[in-house]
Amino acid sequence: MTEAFIALVEVVAPIFAIIAAGYVAAARGFVDAAGFRGLNIFAFSLAAPALLFASGTAGHQGGGGAAFGFFLGAGLLFAVVLWLARRAGMPLAAGGMLALDVSYGNTVMMGIPIIVASFGAPGLSILIAILALHSMVLLGAATVAAEIGQNQRVAPWPLLRLTVLGVARNPVVMAVVLAMIWSALALPVPGAVHRTLELLGAAAPPVALFCLGGSLHGFDARAAWKQTSVTVVLKLLALPLIVWAITTLMGLSPLEIAVATVTAALPTGANAFLLARRYGTGTDASGASVLVSTLLSLVTLSALLAFFRQ
Repeated sequence: MTEAFIALVEVVAPIFAIIAAGYVAAARGFVDAAGFRGLNIFAFSLAAPALLFASGTAGHQGGGGAAFGFFLGAGLLFAVVLWLARRAGMPLAAGGMLALDVSYGNTVMMGIPIIVASFGAPGLSILIAILALHSMVLLGAATVAAEIGQNQRVAPWPLLRLTVLGVARNPVVMAVVLAMIWSALALPVPGAVHRTLELLGAAAPPVALFCLGGSLHGFDARAAWKQTSVTVVLKLLALPLIVWAITTLMGLSPLEIAVATVTAALPTGANAFLLARRYGTGTDASGASVLVSTLLSLVTLSALLAFFRQ
């Protein structure tokens, strides 16, 4: 338990340091609003797609059962939360962002080092199977909800056209789709190109967190505390419990169950905040969810890792 907690602190501390740097930059005026908009565009439109394409074409083996169980659980929670949000009178786009906050995890900055430290290379192979579809499935679903929500007064066929075009203009989703097609065709990625994508993609997580910190300047967390509380409980407790139950009923191996469940228990990923900011809805709640869930995951992930290591 102590070793797992120390490992988590070492992973989470840099995340909060980068968020704090963004906050200070905004508070001190080192970076103005236009600068943060530019950084946000760079992270979402260039760096993150490069990271996802490089990861998606790297090749992996196994983990299909764990990925299926994970996405069955995440998709179920996404649908239920979206339905409840609509019943509560929340706009479709905002409901989609809320559903994304409870289902989309920080699988890169936290997931990879935690899984490698806890389960080694076999665990990483299973995680990569989940990563291959993570952004396309969850970010894609939230993007569709946002596009429909922002164009819901349009007639059905033009609405379908606008939605498809909106998803096609989403660089993160399209990067994953392109990576899947590239891998399915077994096309090679030249070494220099792959290295360029890795270098560019490495900037995505820290820049996203820096922008998150900048957006928190002047943000009143009390205004969204109720929604944030529900989001954090669903993300850190409900989703891993659902995924654990599904993968156990599927009869998967202990390693597959452990990796899928721990991945489900990761805090809300910064890309959820980037998407909310792109569509201008649910931004404050999404930012608060990233911060609070990341902090509380120190406790929940430590307990979960201790359970599986027994």
